[in-house]
This record gives sequence, structure tokens and C-alpha cells, in this order.
Amino acid sequence: MFSVTVVIPTYNRRLTLTRCLDSVLAQTKLPVEIVVVDDGSTDGTAAWLRNSYPQVTLIEQKNQGVSSARNMGIRKATTDWIAFLDSDDCWLPEKLEKQAQALSENPEYQICHTEEKWIFKGKDRPVADLYRKKGGWVFKDCLPVCAISPSTVLIHREVFETVGLFDETLPVCEDYDLWLRICSRLPVLLVDEALIQKHGGHEDQLSAQRGLDKYRIQALRKILKGDQLSDENRKLAEVQLREKCDIYAKGLEKHGNLSEAEKYRLLAEKR
Repeated sequence: MFSVTVVIPTYNRRLTLTRCLDSVLAQTKLPVEIVVVDDGSTDGTAAWLRNSYPQVTLIEQKNQGVSSARNMGIRKATTDWIAFLDSDDCWLPEKLEKQAQALSENPEYQICHTEEKWIFKGKDRPVADLYRKKGGWVFKDCLPVCAISPSTVLIHREVFETVGLFDETLPVCEDYDLWLRICSRLPVLLVDEALIQKHGGHEDQLSAQRGLDKYRIQALRKILKGDQLSDENRKLAEVQLREKCDIYAKGLEKHGNLSEAEKYRLLAEKR
């Protein structure tokens, strides 16, 4: 039996949770459990969930960020397979069924993702070419941007035992960091069909924040300090680190932060 737990982190998103949860409950293959981790919401999310969705496993914690919330959900999950869904996104009805079928037909894979539809401020938006999903050994594709969307992923818990959980020191780009660690070790199965709707354009969207390269640089430095990269992947990561340091330094210079820019210039030159 292909049993799945859905982990949904949320913070003050009661207005989008209905769309999110209803999309899970409308799946042609239902998950065994739905775990919602309320990361210290102040909008009445917890009480509303207890009343409106009693079938959901609700976990409440003080506000500690999305990584902490996802990690809590992973620890509490009772199944081997775990799916993530951001509380502002939603799934199309056959999402889990098609991924489960693909993984059953390709049992050597431990992580599977799908294509996605972009919805920006309520309107369809074409997916940029840089964010088109790929399968196989995709470490190179994970270097420029976040090449896997959390809401598309179905992943075996053994992967976390190998590479670790989300990095709770990263306020953003925590998914970028995780995909680097995973994709340096494992191939990724792609269901080449848009099976989620990724909603953007709202004020609290983490991926829309400025200065993301600062945290991507942090993730690249971390993985380069380890010993899991092949020689080829190490060279690719070093090139990407130099490029991101240069871009970030130019941004700092543009805003007059010359001393901080110099730190990133020197960091790029060390490689």
C-alpha cells in the first residue's frame, strides 16, 4: 500500500487554507493523514481548523519559521512517504494518484515532483523557462534557482535520514538548500504534467522577498564544505557561488553598502 502523509505548514493564512485543504480532500488518491503545523498564527487558524476540518491532525507551535514547521510535520508523520503543500497553494485532483503510479513503476526513485501552474494575483501566468521542471540527476539545474517546488514533491522519509531535514537557520531558500543536498546524491523522478497551482503575488510570499541570493550563497558555502559532491558538481557549485557573490555584491554597492559588498567580493575570489 502506497501510504502518504501531507505536511502543510501555515502562518496566518486562514483565508487560503480552505482552498489548500479542499484540494487535498478532493484527491482521487487520498492521503492517509493530513498534518497541518500552525506556526504561531494570530488569525485564529487553530480554532478554525478544529471546527472546520476535524479530520486534520493539527500541531501548534510558537512561530519558528517554515523550516521548523515542515520538520515538525516530518517527525510527526506516520507514513514512509511524505508530501508537502504550502498553505497558499493547491493540488489538482490527480496529483497524488499520478505520482504514486509513477513511483510504483519506477521503484528505484525516492523523490518525485511534477510540473506546476502559476497563478499570480488570481490570473494565469506562464511558467518561466528557468523554472521548467526536469528529472534525473538535476543538481546542475538546482544551482541557479530553486528547481523543485515544495508543493509538488513526494519524498520517502529515508531521504531525510540520509541528508537531514530543512535547515532552520535559513529564513528563506530553505528548499533551495535541501534540494542541493538531495540532488547531489539522488536522481529525481518527474511527472511531466502540471498537477499543482502555485499562487503568488501576495505580500507574505517568502519567495518574493528581496536578497534571496544571500541565503543561496549560504547554502552553497555549506554544501561545498561537505564531502558529498562529485568533482564535477563541486566545480559547478563553485562557479555558481562566484556568480551569486558577484551579483549580490553589485546589489549591495548599488545601495551604498560598500563594506558588505567587499566581503562578498573577497568570498568569490577565495574559490
